[in-house]
Amino acid sequence: RVSNDGRVTTATRAPLPRTLPEARREFVRHRSPQILIVCLALAVVVRVFVGDFTWWNVVPFVLVVAVQPFLEWTLHVFVLHARPKRIAGRTFDTIVARDHRRHHADPRDIPLIFIPARWLFYLVAGVLAVGLVFPTWPMRASFYVAAFAMAVVYEWSHFLIHTDYKPKTRPYRHLYDNHRWHHYRNEHYWFGITSTIGDQVLRTSPDRDEVPVSATAKSLHGL
Repeated sequence: RVSNDGRVTTATRAPLPRTLPEARREFVRHRSPQILIVCLALAVVVRVFVGDFTWWNVVPFVLVVAVQPFLEWTLHVFVLHARPKRIAGRTFDTIVARDHRRHHADPRDIPLIFIPARWLFYLVAGVLAVGLVFPTWPMRASFYVAAFAMAVVYEWSHFLIHTDYKPKTRPYRHLYDNHRWHHYRNEHYWFGITSTIGDQVLRTSPDRDEVPVSATAKSLHGL
């Protein structure tokens, strides 16, 4: 930041939330949570409007919960951690991978924790498109509620882990430790955010002391 007298100064960063009330207030200030919460609210309204509350309409909720750990793992490994590729003398690098490298470089920078606004359009469009796979509107509406609820849970979990709020329960401590190890010990393991099931099934959830400290946990690939 440049001051009025022309000197370059370092911008003062606001302290990270330390309590749940502080975290909630900070969370709802950001664009990604705001958009996803609105999408979830609209999905709930649509779900109530279409009615037909039968057991079949629980299926989308079960599918979302079952798929989420593996979707998280796949996107984290192959999209967020994608390396730049050199083809025919040109380097191809995705914006989402660059954004994620910035997040690894500074895990305490709050805006970098959230899904970038430019990618929310693709997320929302993807959810709406996948919902059309279901044969009835009650099932589609159920899927939209489940998917947007999971997206909000993902954003909240990821945000909270990166704040200064300390875990009070064993399940949250488990998620907190695993994601912190991913950032501060070794970026090749512990890819889950809302769950570690994907890591456990796909064998990227070793004991912390079995894994050496990586020199590229912050730079990703040494870039």
